[in-house]
Amino acid sequence: MKIKGNMDKYYYYSFPMQAVLVTCMDRKGRTNIITIAWHTPISKEPPLYGIAIAPKRYSHKLISETKEFVINFLPFKLVDKIHFCGTHSGREIDKVEETKFTLKPSEKINTPRIEEGYAHFECILHSKNTIGDHSFLIGKIENILIEEKVFTNDILDNKKIKPAYYVGGNSYTTLSDDLETF
Repeated sequence: MKIKGNMDKYYYYSFPMQAVLVTCMDRKGRTNIITIAWHTPISKEPPLYGIAIAPKRYSHKLISETKEFVINFLPFKLVDKIHFCGTHSGREIDKVEETKFTLKPSEKINTPRIEEGYAHFECILHSKNTIGDHSFLIGKIENILIEEKVFTNDILDNKKIKPAYYVGGNSYTTLSDDLETF
């Protein structure tokens, strides 16, 4: 039997979505981290990747000013830190200090990456569009770094790493070991 869904939380019905951490910097070089579940590849040529952030978020301001960010893909085993970065504002606290994440320099941009991640997209802001109550920030990927041992032929080996997926509310999940290849 089908019932009416909740229009106020329509996006919950599209979850789970992978939770990523986006690093950005203020003009003084201080790094901030935001958790994002609304993100997607946009184009192969040029390589473009989009993230949705509400304009009221501190990270929105930072990315708008510096025009760069890093998308960091982290394993499920760090879900407590992923959740923390999504439920606290960098305006009030230093999320890097609180989570004890290790920052490493990016190769093509000034914003650092989170070393504990298994993949990193270094992005320059390509465009920003206001769509409803969020901005869709599209980054041109300038560089990609991956943890070689968790990818086979550029495909994530989910037996070696478990990505974090946001389910909604305060809930997260990850992948099973099941994999079908056709």
